[in-house]
Amino acid sequence: MDFEEIIRKRTAIRKYSDKKLEKEKLNKILEAGNLAPTAKNNQPFKIYVIETDEGLKKVDEASPCRYNAQTVLLVCGDKNEAFHKEDYSTYEMDCSIVTTHMMLEATNLGVDNVWVEMFDQNMIRDLFEIPENLIPVCLLMLGYKADDAKANEAHSIRKNIENLVIYK
Repeated sequence: MDFEEIIRKRTAIRKYSDKKLEKEKLNKILEAGNLAPTAKNNQPFKIYVIETDEGLKKVDEASPCRYNAQTVLLVCGDKNEAFHKEDYSTYEMDCSIVTTHMMLEATNLGVDNVWVEMFDQNMIRDLFEIPENLIPVCLLMLGYKADDAKANEAHSIRKNIENLVIYK
């Protein structure tokens, strides 16, 4: 798939089949995250791969948005390793870039996905025993859409480029 096809095809899937994600595809998705640019190339992130029944149940406790995905990536920013100024840290931005790279590679590999920020951060931290220096930023659901999954109706709704870009 070429890049333009990937960015046009990628959409949020909110209903997954029970089919497990192949390890080779997961590794390629994780490698795409590793290749993502981060401020000062500090790579201030950790990715928890959640695939066990026990781990998926924990995700379900902390979020209503797993949608039966059989693989969940919990992306956390390391506030100690992130580039920061007096009043700003890049950990959230860096994690967002990493997650976007993984979403696009997943789409390239035919793996459906959805970015989820709707979760109880404190509960996730407790359930997965996440150290204090790591901040849970998002969950990335990965898998294969269910046969009866509905298309994301908002996917093709876009503002005109003229309303978004300002030339000076």
